[in-house]
Amino acid sequence: MGSVARSVIVNRSRITGLTRDVVAELVVEIGPLWAAQRHRRLSGRPRQRAVGAGAPYKLVFVDRLLATLVHLRHGVTHDVLACWFGVDRSTITRAISEIRPLLAQRGCAVGQDVRLRTLADVVDHLGSSGQSAIIDATEIRVRRPSQGTNGRDRYVSGKSKQNAVKVLVVTDTQGRLLFGGALKPGSCPDITQARDAGLVELLGHHRDLRILADAGYQGLGAQTGGQVITPPHRKFKKNAPLWWEERFAQQRKAHSSRRIRVEHGIAHIKNWRALTRHLGRRELLYELVPAIAGLASIPRQSPPPVAAG
Repeated sequence: MGSVARSVIVNRSRITGLTRDVVAELVVEIGPLWAAQRHRRLSGRPRQRAVGAGAPYKLVFVDRLLATLVHLRHGVTHDVLACWFGVDRSTITRAISEIRPLLAQRGCAVGQDVRLRTLADVVDHLGSSGQSAIIDATEIRVRRPSQGTNGRDRYVSGKSKQNAVKVLVVTDTQGRLLFGGALKPGSCPDITQARDAGLVELLGHHRDLRILADAGYQGLGAQTGGQVITPPHRKFKKNAPLWWEERFAQQRKAHSSRRIRVEHGIAHIKNWRALTRHLGRRELLYELVPAIAGLASIPRQSPPPVAAG
């Protein structure tokens, strides 16, 4: 790939969704990891030539990283990326498969040297810092399993009536992403997903931690001693007093206003088109989701003001 085209991709944040400084940090951070991974792969089998011998890669590491970022941001097919970078399609596929797990291992950045990779890390961080959090689940559309596959219908979401995979998302009260993962088939209820992820047990170690959630998590409040806060229940099914209806509506609106930030965090994830609708293998989502969550957790910088003149 030419230096001019590479410069265009790096300098225009709309292409990768990241600023030039962030891309430079990723190169410095992931470059040594990729080199070590490559060395282990080459030296892990019998060889007739020394490691590193032979023709150099047509696609250098920087271009491999940029191709992966463009693919995640815009969902560009491997064939199109191969044309852009002037290599074969298999080269792009291999490059993305090498870079994607390295991005997934980064976790969500919440400080200079603080990375949250698991739900346990998130709960420990929130408990030690005295912050609150918001949880919610979002669905990613996937292809239907082939006919004759066991459990073919378990990916059908009861909400969207489509084949989907459910992702648990945790943000702070400002909407900054802290976690994205704990994947479950679309038919799994939100509360079951949180329980299977071990949220109840983790909250037991931090009794002062409070988490806001929607009505899909009603029941966790009693199970966690009030640590998970959900909207109020409707006590009157028929002939409710007018004053109670007004109070009920105000309480639900106040709760919704507090937890709306998690929807903003989910929107930042869905801005990466690779998760708008996943057309590849469902197993790849276990790398795609944490990789994109880590990239989306990077603080977004506003463009510098234009000088008047």
